[in-house]
Amino acid sequence: MDRNKPLFAHLCMFTACAIWGLMAPVGKDAMNHGIDGISMVSFRVGGGALLFWLASLFSPHSSQHVPWRDKLTFAAAAVFGLVCNQCCFTIGLSMTSPVNASIVTTSMPIFAMLLSFVILREPLTLKKVGGVAIGCIGAVTLILTSAVAANAKVGNIRGDLMVLGAQFSYALFLSLFNKFIKKYDVITVNKWMFLWATVLIWPFSFNHVSQIPFTDIAWQTWVETAYVVVFGTFIGYILIVNAQKILRPTVVSIYNNVQPIVSVGVSVALGIAILKPTQGLAVLLIFCGVWLVTKSKSRRDIENQHQHHQHK
Repeated sequence: MDRNKPLFAHLCMFTACAIWGLMAPVGKDAMNHGIDGISMVSFRVGGGALLFWLASLFSPHSSQHVPWRDKLTFAAAAVFGLVCNQCCFTIGLSMTSPVNASIVTTSMPIFAMLLSFVILREPLTLKKVGGVAIGCIGAVTLILTSAVAANAKVGNIRGDLMVLGAQFSYALFLSLFNKFIKKYDVITVNKWMFLWATVLIWPFSFNHVSQIPFTDIAWQTWVETAYVVVFGTFIGYILIVNAQKILRPTVVSIYNNVQPIVSVGVSVALGIAILKPTQGLAVLLIFCGVWLVTKSKSRRDIENQHQHHQHK
């Protein structure tokens, strides 16, 4: 079972990023048809909290005791992992184009690598730096060669900067709270984080949400919003916390580059875009980058190596 854990973690991470790859165009369309950025964030955290607390009623770990100190730590984790991350990304996406937002999300592995070096003392190995660089080049190449006139709406610098802030916030969350969340099961982690996020966001957004003309919004827009809440939030966060328990922050973050692959794949399947040789090369670069970062040595690997040499 232990041998299969890394494979399970990689599958969780890939699936989460595939879901989020679809979420950018789906969420953007919903925000173009009556659901603004602030309301979308409110639905995500409120819906997420409701779903995770309901799931905890059926979870075998629902009786897991969480001391008050840890409940407060979950509040801090929610600030970086949900409040800043989701507010910046969702509101930024509502202001800029999905193409620009996708390009900016490729900055996550760079932030994660640098913060892991500063906070977790993870070594900056040649494999890790090379893997992050190759993955980022692949992702940017994929996005730029996929930008067709139909969807290449002019971006917005403020929106781009907000999406950049979201990547930094989540990379900081991965580095600061990676060890802490391993203490609890997936449902416990998420139910407390989403509860705190709801408490922090809804007092400021309630009046905004209450002014939405609910009956005037098309059912398709509500279906898109439901996708963002159920799949992009509830299922996505179950998968990523499972992965985060096993994989290092840099490995988790480089999977961000999978998101544009999904966007392009969906576009090709729907006949919106044609797969070009450059895109095939870009996908190959992304997976090479993931492989290199996964194969790079962690601090624990290096320490174990030193101990092994000392025993010899």
